[in-house]
Amino acid sequence: MKKIGLTTTVPVEVLIAAGYKPVDLNNLFITSNNYFKYIDIAERDGFPKSMCAWIKGIYGACVENGIKEIVGVMEGDCSNTKVLIDVLKLKGIKVYPFSFPHSHKREDVEIEIKKFMDIFKVEIEEVEKVRNRLNKIRKLSKKIDKLTYIDNKATGFENHLYQVSLSDFNGDIDKFENELKNVISDIKNRESNDKKIRLGYIGVPPMTGDLYEFVEKFNARFVYNEVQREFAFPRGDKALNIYEQYYDYTYPYDSEFRIKELKKQIKERKLDGIIHYTQAFCYRAVEDIVLKQKLDIPILNIEGDKLNTLDARTKLRLEAYLDMLLDLKGEI
Repeated sequence: MKKIGLTTTVPVEVLIAAGYKPVDLNNLFITSNNYFKYIDIAERDGFPKSMCAWIKGIYGACVENGIKEIVGVMEGDCSNTKVLIDVLKLKGIKVYPFSFPHSHKREDVEIEIKKFMDIFKVEIEEVEKVRNRLNKIRKLSKKIDKLTYIDNKATGFENHLYQVSLSDFNGDIDKFENELKNVISDIKNRESNDKKIRLGYIGVPPMTGDLYEFVEKFNARFVYNEVQREFAFPRGDKALNIYEQYYDYTYPYDSEFRIKELKKQIKERKLDGIIHYTQAFCYRAVEDIVLKQKLDIPILNIEGDKLNTLDARTKLRLEAYLDMLLDLKGEI
């Protein structure tokens, strides 16, 4: 199968039906043992230091790993993606466009997905067959999610990892399905690990993966990962078709649509607080203003840049925030 790079989650059902192996460049970048080299590649090629590390990492991962074709999301994702695509084209990489329409009208979403299917010359019947197959695997991630927030057995990091990986199914659908089944079996055999503070994580997946382990030192744990859960399409099995599934996907659309789902999850998971992660030099940082106005829950905004571990200042802020939440619960 030919590899095709993704700058974010897109209708992979179309790509797989067309005989491609999707590769999420974000995951390729951040899981590398030497992730910093990808940022260095981008900066050597002229990307400014005052640009989001994710964009530079995606660029470096694409170039260094010989990805010859990518899907570039022109609307509904990072505003820097457009210029990233222009530079990748200069490198001779073929770019296929896709957009999540700002209107967020079901008919507009359908038009964009039909355009996408036309580009890759696949029919809706082929796509739906793949969608049904993938949704069986996505159901396994829902089990891990329930093992996190109901049974208190899966860790926040496991919840993050196995949901975020569903953007490309780690490049091998069958292998990833078996991995999920084994992980679920292992987690079910654990003792419950309840903590006093139940946290939600919102915003783009973090550069700083040690965040999850760090908060667990303070009688707290993450029981909700917002965007990662959306990558796993938790409501996809209820959608009648692929058009409905991607219409109901909160990440690329307006804040109001996203906030409705956030409020629902805050209540259902009995969250005490939320960590809102934003990336340096990213326009999404401004969303923190809206979220703090609209969500009736204590929110701490932390910002990441190039490091894949928490810095000392952020650790101090997290510790103070968690102490405050414990105080509010009358535990101090």
